[in-house]
Amino acid sequence: MSIRSTRAPAPMGADFEAQIEAGKLYVRETGAGSIDGFICLYARADHLHVESVAVFPERAGRGIGGKLLAFAEEAARRRGLSAIELYTNEKMTENLTLYPHLGYTETGRSEESGHRRVFYRKEIEIRRPGPGE
Repeated sequence: MSIRSTRAPAPMGADFEAQIEAGKLYVRETGAGSIDGFICLYARADHLHVESVAVFPERAGRGIGGKLLAFAEEAARRRGLSAIELYTNEKMTENLTLYPHLGYTETGRSEESGHRRVFYRKEIEIRRPGPGE
């Protein structure tokens, strides 16, 4: 499926260098030392916010996006946060199917900065050490 828009996706204007320096951007490397995707995330008051998650087109359909989001869940747990929130453009129809499949619940839709966004949240269990751990 091809998506055409007169506007570039919002993450295309991100300052990736600043995100790396701030420790917010994580890349997923292949075994061969190349990169097949990345995720940008940061803590908010009560949840971990995923600013962007991307998989290079030639690597799509291999579960990489799901692995990046699983990484985000572990990052949230390590920080003691019990939820993840993210959004996507409503034209990204694959995402509208993927996020609910991964346990995310749609929480709303709105237009922001000229983009029609769909918001999602996923509650995650925080593992607490048991006796003797």
